[in-house]
Amino acid sequence: MVSGTDLEAALDQVRAHAAGPVAGVFGPDAVTWRIDREAVIFLGAGRALMLQLAHPWVAAAIAEHSKTFADPIGRFHRTFDIVFAMVFGSLDRALLSSRQLHRRHGMIVGTMPETVGPFAAGSRYCANDIPSLRWVHATLVETALMAHDLVLPPLGAEERERYWMESRTFGALFGLTADDLPADWAGFADYTSAMGQSETLTVSPAAREIAAQIFGGARPWLRPPRWYRALTASLLPDRLRAGFGFELDARDRKAADNALRWIRRVYPKLPDRLRYVGPYQEAQARLRGEVQPDWMTRCLNRAWIGRPQMDVRGKG
Repeated sequence: MVSGTDLEAALDQVRAHAAGPVAGVFGPDAVTWRIDREAVIFLGAGRALMLQLAHPWVAAAIAEHSKTFADPIGRFHRTFDIVFAMVFGSLDRALLSSRQLHRRHGMIVGTMPETVGPFAAGSRYCANDIPSLRWVHATLVETALMAHDLVLPPLGAEERERYWMESRTFGALFGLTADDLPADWAGFADYTSAMGQSETLTVSPAAREIAAQIFGGARPWLRPPRWYRALTASLLPDRLRAGFGFELDARDRKAADNALRWIRRVYPKLPDRLRYVGPYQEAQARLRGEVQPDWMTRCLNRAWIGRPQMDVRGKG
């Protein structure tokens, strides 16, 4: 379990190695900024969520404590607000977001309503549990890179190592220590592969219900398009795809392939102002000494994080 004391010790390490008070934890030279600035990482959002839901503790926590069903857009905004604040915020903003996430997780405790995989009915779950945090962290790190490489030139071996070293720092914002995470990219790949085959990931009835609501809910205007549902399903391990009840017929695969072909052709030609996410553009404006992001960045921020600016409401 990550206690408040554990988190503060991890944040001391983050502060010691941060790019700077204004540049934040990573800064403009980081591989993490290069990947997470791309709007195309949204292609992996569905996959990351499904992989998180495949962990029975995470699914139980979302089913019992989240407003995903009632407010799916709000959940999208809250998730990206936290992640982008950690990645692109000033150092104060990143540390503040880390503490807010830890406090929020501290309130998410409960017991398993039924036995799923290795988790017995009545066993206790907590969102600040280290194995659960490690898995959620892994889904974000792996899927962002996967989505990037689907459309843009893939990272080389050396860049992947740099990305993973930076991701270990990202993990510290969750309270994870160096001992909690693999030492290198190969170790990380082994971990995610082993998790994909282990009983730890078992799709529960609650997870299937949440997935069904997200991808085929009663409100058509919120339903992801066919190609996105097909792409998400295709990026999942076979047994988890089957567990969620996702089917991929020829029409589905064609829809995903056609969409990817179009995105690969058009996306790299977009102007940076449309291609890069609002929080990255706000970070660049902050580095230039601008007090507030311009109107276009504020509009993009509303789309990504639900508000116009990653403002600091308190000190880190």
